[in-house]
Amino acid sequence: MSDGRRRVVIENMAPQVEGGRFPAKRAVGEVLTVTADIFVDGHDALQAVVRHRLEGAEEGAETRMSPGINDSWSAEIPVTELRDIYFSVEAWVDHFTSWRQLLEKKLSSGQDVSVELLDGAALVRRAAERAAAKGSEEDAAVLRRFAAALEGEEGDRGALAAAEPLLVSLMDRHADRTLASRFPEEFYVHVEPALASFSAWYELFPRSAGPPGRHGTLSDVIALLPRIGAMGFDILYLPPIHPIGETFRKGPNNTPGTGGGEVGSPWAIGSSAGGHTAIHPELGTLEDFAALVAAAQREKLEIALDIAFQCSPDHPWVSEHPEWFRIRADGSIQYAENPPKKYQDIYPFDFECEDWESLWEALRDVFFFWVALGVRIFRVDNPHTKPIAFWSWCLAEVRKSCPEAIFLAEAFTRPKVMYRLAKAGFSQSYTYFTWRNSKQELTRYMTGLVHSAPRDFFRPNFWPNTPDILPEYLQYGGRPAFLIRLVLAATLSSNYGIYGPAFELCEGAALPGSEEYLASEKYQIRDWDLKASGSLESFITRLNVIRKAHPALQQTWNLRFLTAENEFVLFFAKYDNACQDLILVAVNLDPHHTQSAWLTLPLEEFALAEERSYMVHDLLGDDKFIWQGPRNLMEFDPQVLPARIFHLKRRLKRETDFDYFM
Repeated sequence: MSDGRRRVVIENMAPQVEGGRFPAKRAVGEVLTVTADIFVDGHDALQAVVRHRLEGAEEGAETRMSPGINDSWSAEIPVTELRDIYFSVEAWVDHFTSWRQLLEKKLSSGQDVSVELLDGAALVRRAAERAAAKGSEEDAAVLRRFAAALEGEEGDRGALAAAEPLLVSLMDRHADRTLASRFPEEFYVHVEPALASFSAWYELFPRSAGPPGRHGTLSDVIALLPRIGAMGFDILYLPPIHPIGETFRKGPNNTPGTGGGEVGSPWAIGSSAGGHTAIHPELGTLEDFAALVAAAQREKLEIALDIAFQCSPDHPWVSEHPEWFRIRADGSIQYAENPPKKYQDIYPFDFECEDWESLWEALRDVFFFWVALGVRIFRVDNPHTKPIAFWSWCLAEVRKSCPEAIFLAEAFTRPKVMYRLAKAGFSQSYTYFTWRNSKQELTRYMTGLVHSAPRDFFRPNFWPNTPDILPEYLQYGGRPAFLIRLVLAATLSSNYGIYGPAFELCEGAALPGSEEYLASEKYQIRDWDLKASGSLESFITRLNVIRKAHPALQQTWNLRFLTAENEFVLFFAKYDNACQDLILVAVNLDPHHTQSAWLTLPLEEFALAEERSYMVHDLLGDDKFIWQGPRNLMEFDPQVLPARIFHLKRRLKRETDFDYFM
């Protein structure tokens, strides 16, 4: 029988995912907020702490919890190291505080408290004994003096002695926790690098990085790094850089090749020059790649590699390990297809083959190879078409030797599959943002994303375009559409990315009736004139500067939608409690027409007086506006500036005013 004297109840401890089956996630620089429902029978006072320890640490620590509404308690633990955090909650009846509260009530009603003072002295003497037992003789001596004082005092003087800050502090330090309750399970939070929670990605094809008429090289990419870094990006993402197969090599727009010099798809990996651990000969050598990684680090950029687990028919593994592929009834190997589309230049792996363990190890070793060359970030192609069990094992294996690894899942698939991949270890994921355009769609999607359970393990990464996806909105909206989608991606989410040159130059030409780019860079080299008029380079740079200057935009979960009286205008706020940084974003979602809207602010929460005017600073246009009252009219011309990012630095009335932002 358990000790029935442990009266405190601890329930609903969070964060936890499926009862601790999977870890919640946090990144270095974030705060781990631990919550629990804690209560006891009767009216006794309680104390509670979070007991936490870093993975591998011999000793742990405790952080005091604070009570909130309806028996909810919480504590904040700064995440400062790249080590997982294990935690549980312990709570106990605070007999000294309970005694003080009862003493004050009796005094206020004029009752005799002489016995109560003796009871209090006894509590203090027992605390002195505990202090002495721990070797804190100095504390014990002070506590004994307080006990003697309580025994000799009367009424109000005794209450004053009981409230002495030094006594309260010592009683807290030497509290009686012999009957403390502890939550029966210890959960842990997986800690990842800071870039997992706040990042800006830029994607380019190295073969298009050279001068017109020549196949680009990794050295050409090095020459582009200062520009990409100056634009404020954190991560340069490269599609596959491996040798490309010759068999069934694709021509422009995924047409069958004719052998007429087609460069093929980088995702058709493998040739006589090597496979997943080799570099396409026209791009350069492994030494060139090492130079690229080093040069990127000098520009404060990280290189992200595309990991696509599939092979061209010419990949060395096809002849060395035919058992890793699915053999059809006619003896041929099954190529990839998504009818009516056919990808004869790609062979998928058969993860159900008899030799699956060797296949898993070989694929894991691909990660190991590039980690050894300094790569820490990987964009994984179509992970939802490979077993989730494989990813759980593989990503954990990689993190054992490289805890700073970050994995982005290119998983445009069903929500539950996306979420399970996140639980399996993916740091970030592409999302449906790409196809959410209207105010209703964006509001519904973001509300579900921010306020539902996945927030503890699922980190969205918003991409307005990719080499595979040119959304209809961008095809017909012109330059304003690109500005609108860029602002939304970069402010709604703390992680975002663009398929760079095509986005900068507002490339909107698509194959008729599709979301495929016309003259897709996936199948041919493109010559991009990055100095062309109309480039978004300066706008992107300014937006990234704003993101890095304002902590409110470095989070995803602090989003709150506000009222804009126009169905084409989206209005929302983001607030950072620690820095008291308030950002308001208003976006005209109509790329073709000027829209006006009355924007409504909850003035009381923002500590603004209704009768007084106040100034908001638009960080995008560097304009300042004088507003008054909760409703103010704004106009948005998409041909000039379809969005505004207002900064309003105010000290809120109470520290908890924006708790519901979280």
